[in-house]
Amino acid sequence: MNTTIKMISAILLTILFAASIPAAQLTLDERPTEPGEWGYRPAEGDVSQVNPPSFSWRPQSGLTWEIQCARDANFEKIVYNVKNLEFNVHCPPEAFNPGSYTWRYRGQDSQDQTTNWSQIRTFAIANDAVAMPMPERKELIGRIPTSHPRLFMRPENLGHLRGLAQGKMKREYEALVKECDRLLEKPPATQEPPKYPEGTIRNSDPWREIWWGNRTYTIRALNGAATLAFTRLLGGQERYGLEAKRILLECAKWNPKGSTGYRYNDEAGMPYNYYFSRTYTFVNDLLSEDEKNVCRKVMKVRGDEMYQHLCPRHLWRPYASHSNRAWHFLGEVGIAFLGEVEGAEDWIWFAMNVFFNTYPVWSDDDGGWHEGSSYWSSYIGRFTWWADVMREAMGINAYDKPYFSKIGYYPMYLMPPGKVGGGFGDLTARRRANQNVQLVSGLAAQAQNGHWQWYVEQLGGPSAVGGYVGFIRGALPKVEAIPPEDVPASRLFRGTGQAYMNTNLTNAENSVQIVFKSSPFGTQSHGYEANNSFLLWAYGERLLIRSGYRDSYGSEHHKKWMWSTRSVNNVTVNGRSQGHRTAKAQGEIVAFKTTPAVDVVIGEAGSAYEPPLERFTRAIIFVKPDLMIVYDRLEAKEPSTYEYWLHAINKFDIRSERNITVRNGDVACDVTFLTPRSLVIEQTNEYDPNPRPRITLREWHLTAKTTEKNRKMEFITLYKPYRVSHGIVGGGVIHTVPGGYVLRAGSGGKKLTTLLPIDDAQTLEADGLKTTGAIKLKLEFSDNQPPQILEIRQGDLS
Repeated sequence: MNTTIKMISAILLTILFAASIPAAQLTLDERPTEPGEWGYRPAEGDVSQVNPPSFSWRPQSGLTWEIQCARDANFEKIVYNVKNLEFNVHCPPEAFNPGSYTWRYRGQDSQDQTTNWSQIRTFAIANDAVAMPMPERKELIGRIPTSHPRLFMRPENLGHLRGLAQGKMKREYEALVKECDRLLEKPPATQEPPKYPEGTIRNSDPWREIWWGNRTYTIRALNGAATLAFTRLLGGQERYGLEAKRILLECAKWNPKGSTGYRYNDEAGMPYNYYFSRTYTFVNDLLSEDEKNVCRKVMKVRGDEMYQHLCPRHLWRPYASHSNRAWHFLGEVGIAFLGEVEGAEDWIWFAMNVFFNTYPVWSDDDGGWHEGSSYWSSYIGRFTWWADVMREAMGINAYDKPYFSKIGYYPMYLMPPGKVGGGFGDLTARRRANQNVQLVSGLAAQAQNGHWQWYVEQLGGPSAVGGYVGFIRGALPKVEAIPPEDVPASRLFRGTGQAYMNTNLTNAENSVQIVFKSSPFGTQSHGYEANNSFLLWAYGERLLIRSGYRDSYGSEHHKKWMWSTRSVNNVTVNGRSQGHRTAKAQGEIVAFKTTPAVDVVIGEAGSAYEPPLERFTRAIIFVKPDLMIVYDRLEAKEPSTYEYWLHAINKFDIRSERNITVRNGDVACDVTFLTPRSLVIEQTNEYDPNPRPRITLREWHLTAKTTEKNRKMEFITLYKPYRVSHGIVGGGVIHTVPGGYVLRAGSGGKKLTTLLPIDDAQTLEADGLKTTGAIKLKLEFSDNQPPQILEIRQGDLS
């Protein structure tokens, strides 16, 4: 008995002692945002153009979340409070009143312990912000039809679509019938495609043949099945439905983690998943319960594989290129199999959280695209499918987002009618403006934007998407074209760090264009070109280009030449480049001004180098249409040599450092290195390394190298684009004065005087102009117009 009492006493003492020890404090991880992370949003001082804003914060394992928004910094006037949030992002289900707010967040674990509150951040909602609250989960999921079809249409809309097929869209319907008859006559193969043979080297040509070949093979089979199934819904042809069912069930036999598995080959796995889902929902009424279960088991494996890869990772690190289409493909799978496959609702909820909180990633609201015009067209084109799906299934209009209200200005400014060359980014060098027609036609119709409608009409007129997607969208609504006479010819896309400076937007054959990049996205993903690079295009021809040819993604040539600063019109230091294909190699456009006669842009990219420079400030002054001045200020941490790179389609004619010409047909550009003197100038038409032997393209690469080591260096370079048949007028001279340089140049009857400082603290004065730390210019005209005087310094963004 005494022993028992002693044991009980000991246990009680232990419990009391343990209870007296305070629980370990949960600490919030508030490390600053790193490159590649979405970041804390709204950030301090943000003004949101969407109402409510979406919130984002650093994730932390094992926690759910609470957010508070208040009208005051002490949180005495809390206007929004929500708990038990699953993700580290959140868009409220209700709009706020415009004005200023302060927000904070904290986490809570499974034992109901909470972290400290986060630091507070103050933001504002603009008076004209677009109202776009995110419905709560139950409401959102409840909007989706419980019967089929569910993708691109609702069951109750079938009658309307059938009426269109026999009425005003009969021509489009008959095109679908013709395609279905072709598919019946020559059905697509359905045998599972092969995996990579053992020993296949990734990114090699044999690897690429299977990698991409399995994608096209999968699309032929399952998009063919979706087309058959959709057309049968319109016209009732059972033979189309039965063939769609046969293809679907044959493809269901493929190993979901085999050659078309998402993680094995996502270029085959993604189209398998969404085309399979479309076919399933279109042909659903012809499937037996056993056949449906076969499909459900397949897509459970495939859907889970995508979800586990994307969620929650993509909500904080959303810059993986392929993931930026995978998330909405997963959303399609979820809608098709909602209520039939465990986890499908989670897939939809995740996809909608991406859309409301972390999309688009390669731009801000300004409408640009970091990865370049080819990837913009590809990814936005696919996203428009999801926009159609969201609208029909859940009543969400993607085009309410501010980004989509400006999206069409990106191709319009970068690729005016007649332009060849899509700017920076992978696979853009030979892209033509008319390749934008189909996508911009849809965007103009959706946004009812007359400028974009004008653009597609200049390129031959609107073009609708074909197939069942085109039919679903119906005849494009009429949009009245508006010529871009009420907008400037040049535009800054600050979110992507690119400026497009044009003499006009109406006809590229009568225009000169400068494209400049200095990007906060760095050199990551498919937007890998170095910061402070520029391109020059004049009168229908490419003059100074970005060089190389993507023989295969990630090949030696792609990685070691095209990802290098050497491949663009830029500067290397001691032979070293900016960081290759990394979010850390960031630049920034720090100033931009546009007027009808002259544009100025300034970029800063010193920190992008490996090792970092103290500064690399590049200013471009464009006196339209025939004078361009590039002023570079570089400062290394130690005495260094500097190599100035230029690239062209044809060989440079080098007579001296002050007398260089590049020519393409009847268009040429004279290049004059005004400073420094005694440059060693060389050129070659070999890359380092060259592309694979099947690529025979060769371009010309000029280097102008300094001969002495200096910690600081300035390059002042004059460019004069012109038509050879018209001749060239004017030139330029440079003078050194205390505090910097005075550049005097002539341009088509105009006289330019420019002060270029070398010391931000010293006053520079000449010719009646005076400045401290800023570029200042005076442009005088021959027709008695008053002179134009501009001063531009860091922070001027107009």
